[in-house]
Amino acid sequence: MTAQLVSLDGNILLWFQDYIRTPVLTPIMKVLSWMADGGICWIVLTLILLLFAKTRRTGFCNALALLLSLLICNILLKNLVARVRPYEVVEGLSSLVGPMHDLSFPSGHSSTSFASATAITLSMSRENRRRWSVLLYVLAVLICISRLYVGVHYPTDVLAGAAIGIFCGVCGAKAGLTLAERIPWVRGPL
Repeated sequence: MTAQLVSLDGNILLWFQDYIRTPVLTPIMKVLSWMADGGICWIVLTLILLLFAKTRRTGFCNALALLLSLLICNILLKNLVARVRPYEVVEGLSSLVGPMHDLSFPSGHSSTSFASATAITLSMSRENRRRWSVLLYVLAVLICISRLYVGVHYPTDVLAGAAIGIFCGVCGAKAGLTLAERIPWVRGPL
């Protein structure tokens, strides 16, 4: 079963390379992939949310979700599983973004994207939730697809990263909303 899954993973990436990569999509996918490097777009969004009293709780929840994602994905699982990048082992697959300096499983881009989309959505007021959740999740999905498109993650890396991200987002939102009541700076004016 494992060999079949690895083969399917590789074949999906080769299909992306052969049938989805186009001169029009490539720069878009590279930008999507780049903007989530190191979780930077989500970190910047968190800092912006933390600046304003009205959105500080949401920023705090997102910061906790991102921290949990970093611990689970990049510090624990990547080193525990130690899966090499697909362009190193899938014959015929090329990476569009140069060599990566860490391991493949799970996708940190996917984890941080879904952690942020989930934590922000769950910690927002209902009227803001309707307005922003679709945008956040569409961006998260596009970032995940970009990692397949550029050839640096297997589909199972991305799916696992997204699942871990949702878990981290739920935990970050629950812990953040609970802790916010005890931290005056986060709680904001009463």
